[in-house]
Amino acid sequence: MRIGIVVDSACDLPLEYFQQHNIHLLPITVRIGQAVLADHRNEQATLQFLNAHLAERGFEAETTPFTVQQVRDLFVSQLAIDYDYVFCMTITKTRSPVFDNANQASFAILNDYKPVRSAAGINTPFSLRVIDTLNLFAAQGITAVEAVRMRDAGEAPPKIRARLEHLVLNTHGYLIPRDLNYLRARTRHRGDRSVSFLSATLGTALDIKPILHCNRGETGPIAKIKSYEAAAQKLLEFAARRVTRNELLTPTVCLSYGGDLAELHALPGYETLRLACQEHKVEFFESLMSLTGMVNVGKGALALGLAAERGDWEG
Repeated sequence: MRIGIVVDSACDLPLEYFQQHNIHLLPITVRIGQAVLADHRNEQATLQFLNAHLAERGFEAETTPFTVQQVRDLFVSQLAIDYDYVFCMTITKTRSPVFDNANQASFAILNDYKPVRSAAGINTPFSLRVIDTLNLFAAQGITAVEAVRMRDAGEAPPKIRARLEHLVLNTHGYLIPRDLNYLRARTRHRGDRSVSFLSATLGTALDIKPILHCNRGETGPIAKIKSYEAAAQKLLEFAARRVTRNELLTPTVCLSYGGDLAELHALPGYETLRLACQEHKVEFFESLMSLTGMVNVGKGALALGLAAERGDWEG
């Protein structure tokens, strides 16, 4: 059976990985003023857009995911011919309408695919499953990599589906924003009052950075650390300990950074985590954060994803 994998462009994995494993993207379009870019995970285009527009008015950006009709058209015109079963994995529906759009489109897709497949000489059924990853950014990469691993191992769709649906419940995303004032402006623009003026002002004045945790669609702070570098070190070394203690449910750790990856490599704790993954044969992915992620959490943010039965923080 030909199995396809689809993610949205908020999923932080290297573009080369998407290309190598034929992972299809549902692009999210970002508009800042008159500047518009459809996020296709092109690192050069993202960095150019970041440097030209994000610093000035990024918090005012409007993000537009594929509509129901666009999702339907992509599947019926291409994916329903190229594959027999497709897994579509999206950013958590608590933060974006991508899941709802894809889920709604799935009904039309299953009604409309037969004539297209018949015209292509394919008379077998087509199926798809839309899965809410219940997470965002680097943590979305965990389920995508596992889907690739199981598909390449020849596993059948029911087994892959059961595995992914279990995995999303135990995937943990961690995020450190660099600029709390930007994050506050962005959340207010979106109508979210979760970052108050007082906490943003005090955090900036005292150089206190929160470490945010996302699991099962819920996001909240789990620690507050003085200085961005110290917070990054705490998070990266925390992940390294999970690796060395063999606590991961999948041999995968994903990192993404809202800027040039040379800055990521210079962060304290980075080498500790990279070497721990290397020693314990855990795949270590690093990528530029999606444009969608950067407009929402700001330039210079650090995101990390892993899967474990427990997400307890150890500072």
